[in-house]
Amino acid sequence: MRNVAYWLTGILLIILIVLAGLSVASRKEPDLGISEGRLTPCPDSPNCVSSEKSDRSSSIPPLTLGVPADQSWTAAKEAVRLAGGKIHKESDDYLWATFTTRILHFTDDLEMRRDLDRGLIQIRSASRVGRSDLGANRRRVEIIKDFFCNKANNSRPERPCQ
Repeated sequence: MRNVAYWLTGILLIILIVLAGLSVASRKEPDLGISEGRLTPCPDSPNCVSSEKSDRSSSIPPLTLGVPADQSWTAAKEAVRLAGGKIHKESDDYLWATFTTRILHFTDDLEMRRDLDRGLIQIRSASRVGRSDLGANRRRVEIIKDFFCNKANNSRPERPCQ
């Protein structure tokens, strides 16, 4: 019985060390931004969603800019803040924010790009470490979209938000 307790303690300790290592690794700032007019591509792992990716499993619809576009962009930035994001970089057409998990403090990145030509806000959300995020990035974008629609529709209730 004592050997089983030692084994279980050892396994638990190894798991905690691995999780702590991943948490520390997720704090390294990634190389993000707009390249060739697009957001950073998603990696092959399933812990990323992007409106600029054609792969069904990681594709997510962009936000639709309203009229005027500046008010929609402001509403999108506010939606990120309301969803718990910390904005690190923002300009007239780009935003980078991070979200940190409560328990292990893993960091996820969110990017948005205002696409005036198409009347859209392109969006990307990705985990920095690991392979699976259990759908967290997709849920985050859906929450941001809900906040955005509520904010944007206050000024234009006759037009449904997408």
